[in-house]
Amino acid sequence: MLPGSIQITGEALSAAEVRDICDSLKENGVRLLSVRGCQLSDRDFGRVCRGVAESRSLAQLNLNLGVVSGLGRVQQLAEALRANRSIQTLFLHGSPLMDAGLTALNTALSTHPSLVSLDLGDCMLGDDGVQIICGLLPPDGAKSGLKELTLSANPAITSRGWARLAVAVAHSSQLRVLNLDYNPLGDQIAGMLAVAVASSRTLEVLDLEGTGLSNQSAQIFLDMVENYPTCLRVLVLAENNISAELQQQISDLLSEGEDEDDKEGGARGSGGTAREKTTWFSQSSKGPPTHQLVINHRSLTGGH
Repeated sequence: MLPGSIQITGEALSAAEVRDICDSLKENGVRLLSVRGCQLSDRDFGRVCRGVAESRSLAQLNLNLGVVSGLGRVQQLAEALRANRSIQTLFLHGSPLMDAGLTALNTALSTHPSLVSLDLGDCMLGDDGVQIICGLLPPDGAKSGLKELTLSANPAITSRGWARLAVAVAHSSQLRVLNLDYNPLGDQIAGMLAVAVASSRTLEVLDLEGTGLSNQSAQIFLDMVENYPTCLRVLVLAENNISAELQQQISDLLSEGEDEDDKEGGARGSGGTAREKTTWFSQSSKGPPTHQLVINHRSLTGGH
């Protein structure tokens, strides 16, 4: 039997529902588990964590919007991650982790053998948290690290923290997607990030939506993509004080670079698949509760 998915949003989970989730996890019947914005008791959260620890099929775990609501739950999650070997993507967006919570997760995250995508958006992180995150972006040849990182809406991070992240991004041997939207970065930090992008041999997507940038930043990025070879394919500059003309020029140049790569790939006869483009959705609003359970391609849906 192929693993399926369990997706529940914004509900108060009953003990029976939690039991079903845990049974499916322990039976390796779940590849994707999402309980985004759900309410469950500390005892039931511990049960889910034990199921995660035992699962060998779980590849994606979504605990967005406050499910990990305190240090006790952080520690339970850390214990589960230390035992789990299969999770590739972990969403913690909107969790009040703060630097102390991320410190508690650090060992479990840095030693996990499969984790490649991490969402820490709106987690109340500061500079100490960034230092931990930099450890998940090891330099060339050190060890495998994250391929996708989201740090949206963490306004407590200072220029010192962003500078440290920029250095880590420049030397990361794995990172392909970096989402920093809705942080008060400003032009100075954007300049540091431009240097990191120019140095990176892997970064393809950089999201700087709503980060307080001006035409000054856009001009730096324009000069970079116009005059220097980079891996960058997508640069999001919406919701900034940047002219539409500059944004279009950058977009056109990035598109040209992607077209050239596609032609070269065809000429080489590489036979590889086209790069999968990721669309990022805002997690800032819970919206109406939804409940979707899909196990072995059977779907049960209902609103509450």
